[in-house]
Amino acid sequence: MIEHESRAAILAELHARPFVPLEIPRRVYHFAFATNEDEAHADREEIERLASSHDCSASASDAKFKTMTIGCWDLRWEQHTEFTTYTWSTSKDATEPFSHPNPLVAGEIGFRAPGRLIVAAHLCVVGREHALHKLAALFNSQSLCVIGAAKGAAHVLTDFALDSFGFTRLIIRSNDASALEAGRLAQRALEVETYRTLALLGLPEARRASPELRAMEREVSGITHALSRMQDARTNEDLLRRLSDLLAAGEALSTRTAFRFGASRAYHALVKNRLELLQEAKESQYVTISNFLSARLDPAIETCNAVEARQARLSNQVERAINLMRTGITFELERQNRDLLHDMNRRARLQMRLQRTVQGLSVAALAYYLLGLTAFVTKGVKDAGWLPAAMTADEVTALALPFTFLASWLFMERVRRLSLKAAKEEQVD
Repeated sequence: MIEHESRAAILAELHARPFVPLEIPRRVYHFAFATNEDEAHADREEIERLASSHDCSASASDAKFKTMTIGCWDLRWEQHTEFTTYTWSTSKDATEPFSHPNPLVAGEIGFRAPGRLIVAAHLCVVGREHALHKLAALFNSQSLCVIGAAKGAAHVLTDFALDSFGFTRLIIRSNDASALEAGRLAQRALEVETYRTLALLGLPEARRASPELRAMEREVSGITHALSRMQDARTNEDLLRRLSDLLAAGEALSTRTAFRFGASRAYHALVKNRLELLQEAKESQYVTISNFLSARLDPAIETCNAVEARQARLSNQVERAINLMRTGITFELERQNRDLLHDMNRRARLQMRLQRTVQGLSVAALAYYLLGLTAFVTKGVKDAGWLPAAMTADEVTALALPFTFLASWLFMERVRRLSLKAAKEEQVD
């Protein structure tokens, strides 16, 4: 059997990022960094050097996931399309939540940041010996979210706010969750934090694009108003140039923001999915994570969608204005062509009249010349005695006058037909 070239990768993707069991209690530090292609490649080499220096097994060159143990710390490394995560966890001194300083500053862990930091979260997994109301007191009451998770197997607490060390704090209080279920809940809670932060990256882009869009919309409105008035050709040309520049600027803005807005929608969908997997349930008077994010995250995503819709509407308005302008220019050209054809027809008629006049004069001149020759010949014939005595030379010349005019007209008509035939053959060639 010949296997499909992507079969192995597809099967491996289903098991690429397995849940890691977590002992209780546990403290977890999660970092996410924005990385481009070069930074991701350098980071993959760095993680292999880190694994080699601590006698950990090497992974494939295209690996996107790796776990290793460094002393009392477990490291989970993941590489995604536009970001890379480092998740450090330990059971050492994990009994009391948030009772330790930043482990990077304290020298407990160390690694080279692969890019710009976008997420830093501190998650504590504790047992049921900690009262829920005491754990809730560790957070900001204005933004505190508490939910029951995994059908009552645990509680998740967070306020989505930064502490003094720059971490977003979360707590998972296990009621009767196993180590594997605790690991699953921890990963999903951290994914909610990671994806909701990435989803919000589109909001600054939308705010930067809004002033540019307003300026473009005002210019389109002004140009459209100008099109409603009579304009000369020079003004029309200037408006068309402005519209072309505006269309190019709008397309450039759409291209700049398209990826970020699309990514924000995708991350927003992932946040919704992870919240469903948490199986959250309302706990007493506390706000749920879904309700909190619906009130704050959803409006941000809608703002991005609104700006994207404005960009599409602006492009359509500019294109319609350009089409309207082109239609007006087409009508103007057709009017000018009509006037030109009318003028050409008038000149052709005048030319034909002139030609007929010239032809008539030419016939008269040729007939006069021929009649003169006839009179000269008739006088000679009369003097020679070849004409009857009763007829004079003038009488013969008078009788020849109609035939002279007829011969002249036939000659000039033949010349005219030959000229027209030659002109037609030239046009065909």
